[in-house]
Amino acid sequence: MSNRNEAMNMFNYTSVSDDCIKCGKCIPVCTIHNVNPDETTSPRGFIDLLGAHERGELELDKRAKEIFESCFLCTNCVDVCPNSLPTDMVIEEVRKEIADKYGIAWFKKLFFFLLRHRKIMDIASKLGYVFKTCAVQTNEKYGGLTPRFNLPIIKKDRLLPSMASTSVLNSYKESLDHGGKGRVAIFIGCLANYNYTGIGHSLVKILKHLEIDVFFAKEQKCCAAPAYFTGDFKTVEVLSKKNIEYFESFIDEVDAIIVPEATCSAMIKHDWEVFFKNRGEPEWAERAKRLSEKIYMATEWLANHTKLSDLLKSSGVASDLLVTYHDPCHARKVQGIYKEPRELLGKNYQLKEMSDPNRCCGFGGVTIQTEKFHLAEAAGKPKAAMINETGADIVAAECSACRMQIGNSLFQADSKAVFKNPIELIADALEKSDG
Repeated sequence: MSNRNEAMNMFNYTSVSDDCIKCGKCIPVCTIHNVNPDETTSPRGFIDLLGAHERGELELDKRAKEIFESCFLCTNCVDVCPNSLPTDMVIEEVRKEIADKYGIAWFKKLFFFLLRHRKIMDIASKLGYVFKTCAVQTNEKYGGLTPRFNLPIIKKDRLLPSMASTSVLNSYKESLDHGGKGRVAIFIGCLANYNYTGIGHSLVKILKHLEIDVFFAKEQKCCAAPAYFTGDFKTVEVLSKKNIEYFESFIDEVDAIIVPEATCSAMIKHDWEVFFKNRGEPEWAERAKRLSEKIYMATEWLANHTKLSDLLKSSGVASDLLVTYHDPCHARKVQGIYKEPRELLGKNYQLKEMSDPNRCCGFGGVTIQTEKFHLAEAAGKPKAAMINETGADIVAAECSACRMQIGNSLFQADSKAVFKNPIELIADALEKSDG
């Protein structure tokens, strides 16, 4: 995490390229290089090409576009780099150039439009739920949907996120009184709000057990991560500024803003500040930084700032389910969070580590999940194999992007394991303790 912060101002492509010592430590851990072993699609390859582009030696043509859009932004390279080079961040920057030059695909524009307009997204989600049986069918085992026929961009044999009749934000009043032993705001994240709604409902149950009041920040917008990773910086600016202004209106009235999503948490806590620094807007960067002091991933805050661990330990619940834990890239590598979810889950579940829990699941963002889904499939197969090797009944991770990707990988592998957010498992244990 400190390496990432130190790298914030290193966005001169040539400078980053010159600092790369070509040691190759990034090669074995690079997600795209593992599925496409070409030097151009490796961190040091990306860095060399970016330096050449800045010096006018490489045109940002469609071949270069293909290369820079193939990075999964998993940050594995940053994690092992001896010079702490921000490879992921310079690629995020060049993707803006790509978007400016070639435009953004119509379906991405539509998606980002919905993310900017919550009320329209609510209507679209409701319509999707009502008419979902026309195009998709429910897969009860894996908790998702499979298309009945090939859809635009989406193949028939793919597991998609579930759809809920009512979003989490529309399921509760703004303030929930649980006893007054603290007060937290919840930032739910789009996938958890509209698709994997059990996460939000479970988080409310946990906070009720702890007698901690909840403020449902009803005016929250998308964190802007999907747009950021795609190069739509205008959407990032609109969403982040609206969120910052809204968060400032209540931040002094809560102990924390807790986020049960690794990507959303990393975006809010780290990338908003980076974004505004790189745009030359220090005032907004400072406002984002001040807010970040009260932003926590849910398990991080629950483990370190409440008595949940003791409560789970004294519950007497000992599940016979075997759980393995996957470390989301934006949790372990960006925020340094990996002990807390394991500590909480270990109180009531049997845990067994997979061979490489830190390996990227292969989600990769909107472009990878649509135009380059073959890369996501290739990256997901080793992760599914690792999970199967453990014999686990459940794989857990505090990230709905990972859930979407791993869920499909398990579905394709016909695995016995299913995916659960640790928040859901913790809530289940507390409910069983009530007996």
